[in-house]
Amino acid sequence: MKINFSKYQGAGNDFIIIDNRNTLFDPLNHELIRRLCDRRMGIGADGLMLLNTSVDYAFKMVYFNADGKPGSMCGNGARCIVAFAKQLDIFEDECTFLAFDGPHYAEWSKEFVRLKMSDISSVESINGSYFIDSGSPHYISFVDNLEDLDVTKEGQLIRYNDRFNSEGTNVNFVKLGERNISVRTYERGVEAETLACGTGAVACAIATFEKGHIKNNSLEVKVLGGWLKVDFQKTDYYSDVFLTGPYQEVFKGEVEC
Repeated sequence: MKINFSKYQGAGNDFIIIDNRNTLFDPLNHELIRRLCDRRMGIGADGLMLLNTSVDYAFKMVYFNADGKPGSMCGNGARCIVAFAKQLDIFEDECTFLAFDGPHYAEWSKEFVRLKMSDISSVESINGSYFIDSGSPHYISFVDNLEDLDVTKEGQLIRYNDRFNSEGTNVNFVKLGERNISVRTYERGVEAETLACGTGAVACAIATFEKGHIKNNSLEVKVLGGWLKVDFQKTDYYSDVFLTGPYQEVFKGEVEC
């Protein structure tokens, strides 16, 4: 059986997206998903998403990591699947869709997708670093030598330590700038550094605010694949959290499944 797919990228985070409203693609075939995401033996991607039908929302986003296992919320993936849904004429300029962590509102434009993330009520400080769940779990470490850092080696030490080993965590390394931050991320499920991570960018922006480095509620985040912008409101918790950034359809095709 042949399945049509599109390959999208958001700030360098790349994804295979399949319109599965006909339910032809088997979400339980984790080995197939892993093979499709393989960069040498398959299409190659940081993850795979299915666009499924939803009764109450524009669509349902189902996300899988590159290892083939079901994933949690993916911010850049969500922005890309919104652009994909727009291409399918599922909505006009804005929509609300269902993801792993609940419904998300999104605004589409020709260059960017602005995505509302989940509220964040818990920020854990760990010896100058932070742990924040922004839809996916993230450990945030502030460093000075970001450019020379072995992100995969250092990320694995934290991702597989006794605290996080059972479920694992994404690991972010942040360098502070005057008006922005630079971030490099080790992603669980990919088990390597990626060019960007949307939920990671959100977590790093919140951690930077918690650290007292910024006083305003808007921050540009530089990643290896480009840039992202994070906005939020802070009261007793973080609300109205928005992730904005570019997207691109790289190519489309069909694959034997």
